[in-house]
Amino acid sequence: MDKRYEEGKTFDRIDAINSPLEKGDYENCSFINSDLSNQDLSGFVFIDCQFKDCNLSLAKLNQTSFRDVQFINCKLLGLHFNTCNALGVTFSFRHCTLNHSTFFKVKVRKTTFENCQLHETDFTETDLTGSVFASCDLKDAVFDSAILEKVDFRTAIHYTLDPDRNNIKKAKFSAAGVIGLLSKYDISIE
Repeated sequence: MDKRYEEGKTFDRIDAINSPLEKGDYENCSFINSDLSNQDLSGFVFIDCQFKDCNLSLAKLNQTSFRDVQFINCKLLGLHFNTCNALGVTFSFRHCTLNHSTFFKVKVRKTTFENCQLHETDFTETDLTGSVFASCDLKDAVFDSAILEKVDFRTAIHYTLDPDRNNIKKAKFSAAGVIGLLSKYDISIE
């Protein structure tokens, strides 16, 4: 059976429960106001695509390819980006909710997270070199053995990370945010 190929198409108000997205390659496509939650997106390929006002919560991403994909104002709860096809994975997130998602061991260098909520998101052993967390809420996000070189945390809030357990060379922090680096010492800063 031939694999579906779509280019330059706009998909508006897709409801995965009633009409699931067909497995295939999607290039330069836009997905708007669509509910793809709980859908099996395994093996799908998305290149130069944009997801806007979509819900992809708990979608299965086994060997899913994301290359130059933008997520804008999307609900992305509990996604396992660690199961994606690692080859050329590049995306950006603006005004998204990524709570309980995992980037375990994923190489997501120079990724922009802007105005995102990332509560309890797992960045264990993630390579985030050169990434930006602009005005993001990182409450209870896990950074363990992560590569955080040149990562910009200056406007991020509620993050906690251990400088001894992560590579933070040349990372940027605000003066107020430095508290998140000292939490392991259980000290009082006034």
